[in-house]
Amino acid sequence: MTRSVQALAYARSSALESAGSGRLLGLETSGGLTPRGVEAHPRFFSGFLAAPQAAARGLLAVADVAAARYHQRIQARSLDPVVTGNGDRLRFESFSGCGGVYARLDVLDEGLGGAETGHGTTNVDVNNPLREALSRMTGDDPLHLRVGPGEMAVTTLAGAVVEKKVPLPDRWLRGFAEAQVASARFDLRAELSGAEAVRFLRSLPRTQGRGRGPLWIVPAGRTLRPTTRPGPGAVCLPGPDRLVALERVLRHATGLRVYGPVPDGVAAASAWEVTLPGMRLTLTLSPDAARGFSGEGGVLEALATEEAGQDAELVSVLLAWEPRIDPADLAAQAGLTVDRVRAALTRLGTAGRVGYDVAEAAYFHRELPYDADRAERHNPRLVDARRLVAEGAVEVEGDLATVASGERRHRVRESDGALSCTCRWWADYQGRRGPCKHALAVRMVRRGAKVAEPVPGAVADAEPQERADPVADLERMTDTGPGAVR
Repeated sequence: MTRSVQALAYARSSALESAGSGRLLGLETSGGLTPRGVEAHPRFFSGFLAAPQAAARGLLAVADVAAARYHQRIQARSLDPVVTGNGDRLRFESFSGCGGVYARLDVLDEGLGGAETGHGTTNVDVNNPLREALSRMTGDDPLHLRVGPGEMAVTTLAGAVVEKKVPLPDRWLRGFAEAQVASARFDLRAELSGAEAVRFLRSLPRTQGRGRGPLWIVPAGRTLRPTTRPGPGAVCLPGPDRLVALERVLRHATGLRVYGPVPDGVAAASAWEVTLPGMRLTLTLSPDAARGFSGEGGVLEALATEEAGQDAELVSVLLAWEPRIDPADLAAQAGLTVDRVRAALTRLGTAGRVGYDVAEAAYFHRELPYDADRAERHNPRLVDARRLVAEGAVEVEGDLATVASGERRHRVRESDGALSCTCRWWADYQGRRGPCKHALAVRMVRRGAKVAEPVPGAVADAEPQERADPVADLERMTDTGPGAVR
């Protein structure tokens, strides 16, 4: 599995300190992008938080996910979340080391006391001493939050004194984009009051029995109840223990909102949002605790076309750190259709340049230090599909196509714009994890894409790996796998 190393440099360690007016939470920043370009230690916010304890525990929950592996549990490193300033809010994001849980704390305008934030994205240092200090916070003393160096320190920083090096597997990068694509298909499925939310979450089983199917959550009067079979209004809860980070904030919860797709009886991703005073904490879960987001295939259609790549370049220059991106407005500015803008936003998501907020059903702009081309080069199905096209392995005859893959010949059929295939991958997943490499190659040929020769060193799947069992798709990640957005 391909990895790179992300080097993070901080001017000092983040800390929680006593001050004359209360307490000061100083979160130190590493290099990041802002409207002024790349900055070594960007400064995004300085002001008092409206709900100090809730904010501290929300930040700890995001850090919990960043340090966790919910599948094949082993000792994990504590890794640093990312923060984005969107002018009217701060967003703290992380991803679990196993690639199956995405966490985000949105500190909204009211949570910031109406103070504005800067614009940009960077990592913030969340070290073990800081975690311990935040865990011990009690009372309602005022809490002053500083994200980035203090005003006096801006001109006196002599260089980084705290350095961290973090391995960054390509499968994890793909998972971040897939989580966003899955979220964009969710609807609000259930909503509870604060008291009911606490009772429900505390009543959930701690484990999901080995070999059993996923839990489903269905409405039951004013609350929700777990069941083993989906029904009307049901939401999938694969691995209830993966919601453990929400316990950090339950004493401050004002409500719970649950999001997911319309149930079809098959395990699906879902999002669990606890509302807090002036904040939202959201955990997005992959369809199976033993399977991360990286193999879901939701981004493949957007990555497979040159048109989406060109559209993404155009749309990217129109982004301005908006907390809510309006596809219709972007379409008007870019002279594109809304569908093409959405495909472009999906492609930008593979480079970490946009995220998706289920609470507002809207994309938001951020800039993670990813290379979109790298995500494409190391996506096995995409690499294999391009190789098939380059080798002339695709023959199209009306609604049918034949794809020669190794010693096998697969038939791909198009019906109402959807493609199906005779390969084992399609038989196993029926399109629920995106197109197989054969259908993807046919899509490329039908669109007349000019497919370049496979990139040297790109990761490709051999024919037998198209069978991909659900557990192995994530994956060969080890204890050095990252747990936070980089």
